[in-house]
Amino acid sequence: MAHQKRQIPNPVEIFDLLKFKKPTLDFKARRLHDAQTIWDLRAIAKRRTPAAAFDYTDGAADEEISMNRARQAFRDVEFHPSILNDVSNVDTTAEIFGGKSSLPFGIAPTGFTRLMQTEGELAGASAAGSAGIPFCLSTLGTTSIEDVQKANPNGRNWFQLYVMKEREISYGLVERAAKAGFDTLLFTVDTPVAGNRLRDARNGFSIPPEISLGTVVNAIPRPWWWWDFLTTPPLEFASLTSTDGTVGELLDSAMDPSIKFEDLKTIREMWPGKLVVKGVQNLPDSKKLADLGVDGIILSNHGGRQLDRAPVPFQLLPEVAREVGNDVDVAMDTGIMNGADIVAAIAKGAKFTLIGRAYLYGLMAGGEAGVNRAIEILASEVRRTMRLLQVSSLDELTPEHVTQLNTLNLNQVNGVPEDEQNLFS
Repeated sequence: MAHQKRQIPNPVEIFDLLKFKKPTLDFKARRLHDAQTIWDLRAIAKRRTPAAAFDYTDGAADEEISMNRARQAFRDVEFHPSILNDVSNVDTTAEIFGGKSSLPFGIAPTGFTRLMQTEGELAGASAAGSAGIPFCLSTLGTTSIEDVQKANPNGRNWFQLYVMKEREISYGLVERAAKAGFDTLLFTVDTPVAGNRLRDARNGFSIPPEISLGTVVNAIPRPWWWWDFLTTPPLEFASLTSTDGTVGELLDSAMDPSIKFEDLKTIREMWPGKLVVKGVQNLPDSKKLADLGVDGIILSNHGGRQLDRAPVPFQLLPEVAREVGNDVDVAMDTGIMNGADIVAAIAKGAKFTLIGRAYLYGLMAGGEAGVNRAIEILASEVRRTMRLLQVSSLDELTPEHVTQLNTLNLNQVNGVPEDEQNLFS
């Protein structure tokens, strides 16, 4: 029997093997540094944000089936790496809607953003500019078009447009975005009315927030959020003359169920930049839009926040990319929580992806620094996944790199922590 020779430990050798973490009093920097995934940022955001604001971001419509299916679709991806390819240098640059992005993802439009964390869209725009990726401002954003341009003066700014019942409000926003130098307009078509967001209804979530005993109890351990909220300028919505009422009521007052293709034509005539239709959910509509000459389409079910049980964009992607990808830029959103999800989407035919919740989790976890961390995490995961697949550029990714396994089953999400399943949480 072999025996290992033993000796008395040498303190010098022990300290050579150990590296102690330097103490820091910058608690925000420490918690963001310790976050290794978007799920980690979500956990921090949940601790630091009142339930109503967190659930507005985290939740979806009705039973939240669409959102969970979208996330499960990415978990069901099987990658097929190549071997013996030089990946010492990896190029993540993407060409999308007539311009470049240093990474194959940008920041999606989100409404009521300053309610999540008071730095709001300014943090997102500034972080996007620093990272060299596009930032998209929502019609229901809480920062003006002009202030976003100031926060990201040299980067790519996009504007997401709802066509509202009062058309002149929408037309005025288009003119302001063009004047501010925004290069792409996202014409949104999946929101004729507000989805049934049960978490918001149960939380009494409204603008301005309703204050109840439950709200006060939930706020007690989060005084920093309330201090920020109460000591910064009040929420304002550029497209709305009144901000009283529940979120659903506000959306219903802003949206118009009579929107049709003639409205798209009108906006096309007004808008000098790239026109992209967001919220496409089937192949026939994709073909029709390509025939109409739009510059791009975004496959999206609005993050599962509108029609529950809607198609999963990632599963719709291959057919749409194959049929119209040579005519228009095809992008997608919904369900992205990891850089590997982004790589899988590019491999399946997307030119680009957009992140919504992932960005907002970072924002709630630490303001602009948190958004920077979210981008950093996703970028690192994109590069690592590409290297492990042994591709050195996005153009080298093909459908052969990805198999979509047929194991989607929302009643049994094997291997996923219960909190990550996010079912009614």
